[in-house]
Amino acid sequence: MNIFTRNLNEWGKRGIPFLFIADYLLEKPLAWPLKNVNPAEIQFDFHGFSNQTFTEKKELPGDFQFRKFPVPFEEYQSRFNFVVKNLKAGNSFLVNFSLPTPIETGLSLFDIYRNSSALYKLWYKNEFACFSPEIFVRINGKRISSFPMKGTIDASVPDAENAILSDYKEAAEHATIVDLIRNDLSMVAQKIWVEKYRYIDHIYTNDKTLLQVSSEIAGLLPDDFDGKYGDLLLKLLPAGSITGAPKPSTIRIIKDAEGYERGYYTGVTGYFDGENFESAVMIRFIENQDGQLVFKSGGGITARSNARSEYQELIDKIYLPFSHAAQVML
Repeated sequence: MNIFTRNLNEWGKRGIPFLFIADYLLEKPLAWPLKNVNPAEIQFDFHGFSNQTFTEKKELPGDFQFRKFPVPFEEYQSRFNFVVKNLKAGNSFLVNFSLPTPIETGLSLFDIYRNSSALYKLWYKNEFACFSPEIFVRINGKRISSFPMKGTIDASVPDAENAILSDYKEAAEHATIVDLIRNDLSMVAQKIWVEKYRYIDHIYTNDKTLLQVSSEIAGLLPDDFDGKYGDLLLKLLPAGSITGAPKPSTIRIIKDAEGYERGYYTGVTGYFDGENFESAVMIRFIENQDGQLVFKSGGGITARSNARSEYQELIDKIYLPFSHAAQVML
């Protein structure tokens, strides 16, 4: 048992509030007792649970730039074809495929964090900022819930809500993830059920509104759980919604197809307040790589996926969650 797992188990059992950040492959997970979290290095706002040092958003210049430089479609298509080849060979049913995109903006990571509107926000040491809309696991008493997001569409598309909900490929992709999450939760909980299936969330960005399809899966923790949050995360990670199914073979496909290190992107962050546990999947993620800001994004690929549509979804997910208008250039 590593120190991360041991600490979360101990703090959970003793009712000690804590904050944690777990990377995608659980190679460099971080955790602190809440009282030791330094806001000069880490600031967060998780659904209103926060250590922010400011009370208001900072006014931004009306003409700030936000440029994104995605890989050429031809490169994306080559990697996409590798994924689809594996899907058709039966090595996976669903692969969450992502790529890094350099961006340019006059804003710092902290500027972006401070002005973001999202359920879960995190800024870490000027190394990365995350503004995630996706709950991973929420625990209240013995009840555990997970809320996978799978399926995105531009709200300006005519009849967008009906279009995304009636799309066969999107429905199949979402059903696969719900089954995977049900299976994952069965490793840590009992009496698993689907509380809500395929409902719509609205995500507001600097230049458009996106519709995101989510579900809620729930279960009951066993009587002997005893606050072992470290063990729970060890069994559940990496998150099914950002890998695919089945997990082991899909993770191998992702590694070969993507050709870069996700790091903390698509990992999980969250807190325990002494009674309740809440966590989020770290999607909508901007990283500082030696002064170059890089936005990591992706989406679920099935054998029926269209390369051009998936490429556009990857680009659509590169945004700043501001109410401000920005000049966006591809």
